[in-house]
Amino acid sequence: MAKIVVVIIVVTVLLILAWIVLTYNSLVTKQIAAQAQWQQVENQLQRKRDLIPTLLNLTFFYMQFEQNLITNLTQLQTQWQNATGILDQVNLSNALSATIALWLATAVNYPDLTSSAAYLTLTDNITGTESRIAVERGRYNDRVREYNTAISTFPGNMFGFQPEPFFDLPGGP
Repeated sequence: MAKIVVVIIVVTVLLILAWIVLTYNSLVTKQIAAQAQWQQVENQLQRKRDLIPTLLNLTFFYMQFEQNLITNLTQLQTQWQNATGILDQVNLSNALSATIALWLATAVNYPDLTSSAAYLTLTDNITGTESRIAVERGRYNDRVREYNTAISTFPGNMFGFQPEPFFDLPGGP
């Protein structure tokens, strides 16, 4: 009879220890999952940080190129119309033809080389990045909710784990 009581006590202690270890490991797993999901959010935020300056520089380059081309064409046309001598008209006409040829060659080689296309690309990429951030933010908040719930309820609240912060938007709920 005493052996049965000892066996029951040993089995009970082992079950309690197993339950504690499993609970603790579950909390650690949930905490790591939340932290790993934060890394996915960070990846998308880094993409955004890298993408915006690159696209802005690209857009600025295209705008500068177009602006210089349009300014040059306008100046050459005005000079050509105001040219009085034949040599001046020929030289300005040739310069205008060369500039138009550059414009046409650029348009053929880069048909999307326009400010509006660059802006559309910038907008599309930023929108896509914001969507990716929103998805990863939602996934992160799900993992944090699971982890925070687990550490706030029994038996998880016995181990002293600290809650992870949610990724809330400014002015959001």
